[in-house]
Amino acid sequence: MEKTLFIIPKMDCPSEENLIRMNLDGISSIANLDFDIPNRKLTIFHNGQIEEIEKSIIDLKLGGKRISTVQTDQTDFNENASQKKLLWIVLAINFAFFVIEMTTGLISKSMGLVADSLDMLADSFVYGISLFAVGGTLTKKKRIAKIAGYFQITLAIIGFSEVLRRFFGAEELPDFWTMIIVSILALIANGICLYILQKSKSKEEAHMKASMIFTSNDIIINLGVISAGLLVNWLSSNTPDLLVGTIVFVLVIQGAFRILKLSK
Repeated sequence: MEKTLFIIPKMDCPSEENLIRMNLDGISSIANLDFDIPNRKLTIFHNGQIEEIEKSIIDLKLGGKRISTVQTDQTDFNENASQKKLLWIVLAINFAFFVIEMTTGLISKSMGLVADSLDMLADSFVYGISLFAVGGTLTKKKRIAKIAGYFQITLAIIGFSEVLRRFFGAEELPDFWTMIIVSILALIANGICLYILQKSKSKEEAHMKASMIFTSNDIIINLGVISAGLLVNWLSSNTPDLLVGTIVFVLVIQGAFRILKLSK
């Protein structure tokens, strides 16, 4: 068994990790992939020649460069079941609040809540692609990524269209109490997710660190929607809600394009 270290400068989130995993899928000499996203490092445990693996990484144009190859005695690469269980819990909470925020956002006429729900859905897609694709074929993984990416973009474009319609048309104010209460509940849910991830014994691993970054970003967005609700009431205007919705829709589309990279 050999252990090869790569530095990949443009690997900055789980989307790039999934892209690399799928590009290396099918190379039988690979025994395990160990990702360190914060430090842009990938360690590959493999048998035999490294040339095919190196070419696959370079072809992704993420700036990948082989640093070293050494012999290793490590042969046990059992997946951490407890880590997967935690990620399933986080996925379930994110998807549940996608449904809750989308429903209440439409009822209360708040684009901030609708946009935040799509951000929750985007996180669910990122976790789901990793979890559902385990053991699946490369074709299946790419199909899941393509469907997820285009679905996310479609919803965000519809959201943008609705923001424009409300901005230029006469529209009643969103229910600021619903905005605030639902966002506080989402804030609590994300706080629970962050607490669960931080208590994990695997919290120093790349996947878990990335999950904590996602959840921390969600908390910032929740605070933004709460602030927009307060401003809607104070200014008697739906503009703060529309501005927050627009910002989050942009973030959702950026995430969708990263997911679509996985389908190429």
